[in-house]
Amino acid sequence: MFNPALLSYVALMSVTPGPNNLMLAASGGNFGFRRSIPHLLGISIGHGIQVLIVGMLLAWVMAGIHTVRPILGVFGCAYLLWLSWKIWKAASPEGKEAAKPMSFLAAALFQWINPKAWVMVINTVILFLPAGQNNLFTAGGLALLCALINLPCICIWAWLGDALRQHLLVPKILKLFNGSMASLMAITAFFLLQGELAVLT
Repeated sequence: MFNPALLSYVALMSVTPGPNNLMLAASGGNFGFRRSIPHLLGISIGHGIQVLIVGMLLAWVMAGIHTVRPILGVFGCAYLLWLSWKIWKAASPEGKEAAKPMSFLAAALFQWINPKAWVMVINTVILFLPAGQNNLFTAGGLALLCALINLPCICIWAWLGDALRQHLLVPKILKLFNGSMASLMAITAFFLLQGELAVLT
């Protein structure tokens, strides 16, 4: 099942900017790498579970995906906008005091409303799951490989955020960092939302 194309595709999709990675950079910058580990594991394991379920139910998923995915995508974009607001608020001392890193469960569940995750999972299953082999063993193997490839790629973003923490001790710089992360997430959400609404109309 494993081939260089799978490694290349999953790694490229995992490491490029998107909702997960922007949130991880913000988490690394605000809470450090260690406190972001549940968030990291939630993304990778949640991604693997998504690959497993979509792989095993491929025919059903493909039949309903054109109706369901845009609706999930709209919810995902709304959630991203809410998160960007939370990160923006964390730029203030009061907001930072109340802020917490994303939990394992929240990160895992977010994959189901993350438009980029859906594109990645559907393409991975179609391209790399052998035809007619959408059973637990084969889909499980693909899911495990995807999770293992995904984790080190997304760790880079949390590490980058963590590497900036010393500079973020200065309140003005922290405010600028969180404001930038929040703005990028909001812009990402608006672009994704535009795409999802175009599918619905």
